[in-house]
Amino acid sequence: MYRAASRFLSIYPSSTPDIVLVETPSSLENHIGVARRQMCQTYRDGREYVQGWVSKWIGIEHAVENRVKSIISPQESLTPGLLYVGVATLTGSILARNRLLVTRLILPPVFLVASAKHFLPKTTRNLTDYVGSIEDTYFPNFSEKHEIAKTHTAMTWERIREATKGTRAHVNHGAIAVVEKVQEATGLKLRETLGWAEEAKQHAEERVVEVKEVVEEAIEEVKTTVDQKIEEIKEEVVKEGEKVEEEKEVEEEKVEQKKVEEVKRLI
Repeated sequence: MYRAASRFLSIYPSSTPDIVLVETPSSLENHIGVARRQMCQTYRDGREYVQGWVSKWIGIEHAVENRVKSIISPQESLTPGLLYVGVATLTGSILARNRLLVTRLILPPVFLVASAKHFLPKTTRNLTDYVGSIEDTYFPNFSEKHEIAKTHTAMTWERIREATKGTRAHVNHGAIAVVEKVQEATGLKLRETLGWAEEAKQHAEERVVEVKEVVEEAIEEVKTTVDQKIEEIKEEVVKEGEKVEEEKEVEEEKVEQKKVEEVKRLI
């Protein structure tokens, strides 16, 4: 009976079931999504790689800029200095054009270094110090040999200057004598034209300054010696005073002892 009743329809309205749509992508969409994600990841990796190299390059630019600023002296102008150095180096190349191969290899660098030291001395010294620091850091053995070579070169140059000092002085004296004779004969002011008068004046001023410094040093030495002597005399006077005081005290003690002995005798 119960089974027969369950087969009848309900008198109440039945609820409408919910319809759920399940999105099922196709295999083509899956492949496109995987490719798109891989492309985005590759783009991000490439962008980070490029940004890293850009940052490194900017750091190198800043380091080079700071190094160049530290090498270039602010007291020296590069515009005419570099031009003069280039002209001097070109002159060395022209002079060595028809010479031996060794001369053609050596003469232009010699003119380059000499002109750089003459026209840009501070910048050249800063550059030399920087190159020397690089040698000390990365090539210590070569740096030691370089320093030894520089020392020997400086000693040789000083010997050459000392050896030719008398000859140069004699030549300068002879040239001055000739110029003075020509000036007396013609009335031309050759010394002023050649700038020797200013040089002589400057040399005399330098000699006066040197003599003044020597005199001041001598005065300081004499003053120091006199002060030392005065201090020694003061110490001796103090010692003598102390001795006199001691002797006086001894004499007073002796007098007191004598008085005491006389009093004892009287008693």
